[in-house]
Amino acid sequence: MNTAEEKVYRNRVDASELASFQVRVKETDLLIHAETDLASIARDAVLRCRGYLEAYIGLNPEFQHVLAPWKTEGPVPPIVREMARAAQAAGVGPMAAVAGAISEQVGSELLKASRQVIVENGGDVFIHTQAPVVVGIYAGRSPLSLRIGLRVDPAGRPMGVCTSSGTVGHSMSFGKADAVCVTSRSCALADAAATAIGNRVGSKSDIANAVEFGKAIAGIEGLLIIVADQIGLWGGLELVALEGKNG
Repeated sequence: MNTAEEKVYRNRVDASELASFQVRVKETDLLIHAETDLASIARDAVLRCRGYLEAYIGLNPEFQHVLAPWKTEGPVPPIVREMARAAQAAGVGPMAAVAGAISEQVGSELLKASRQVIVENGGDVFIHTQAPVVVGIYAGRSPLSLRIGLRVDPAGRPMGVCTSSGTVGHSMSFGKADAVCVTSRSCALADAAATAIGNRVGSKSDIANAVEFGKAIAGIEGLLIIVADQIGLWGGLELVALEGKNG
């Protein structure tokens, strides 16, 4: 993703009333909104999450590459447990849930210091706000990219809004969807499910079957699929127009 594309991509959540700050640790690059600048707390949380995950991978190197659900044995770090649980529900490898899991772990930590928190990690967003927010959907070269968004109302509870793409970014996908967006109370599950659904979209003709597949994943509240100018939609999602947001 080039610099200009990344700038547009990150302009996805309208949270102008909150403080915004960025935290980067190795491959993890978070854009965070909270009531105050909590960058130090967020960085510590990222380091802790990555430390647990890297240590587990050091002992179980196949965890990082397996494309099927992973069974944990004995005590494991919370982030590993959440990734494995999400992967099992969606039928994918655990690393498909890593970005959403980190967003959720960091967001949960920040909630100790801020009543409202939004954590975006490569298109995977953890949201805990008192009022509804609109999340713009970036779909690469689709004419719908950043022309539509999802109005999300967490109602004071955690919510994950995660997006996978077969045409944008570096994440592994076996499909060709411009965007698959999934909402769930579990950000890790939303991330894994978006990957699983996206893997089943090779063209516009696959949208309906992919929607049916996604509906069967327990814990998913809604999903949106974009392929070029076509949309598949399911669940309690409210689409809104984003006039003038593209570019």
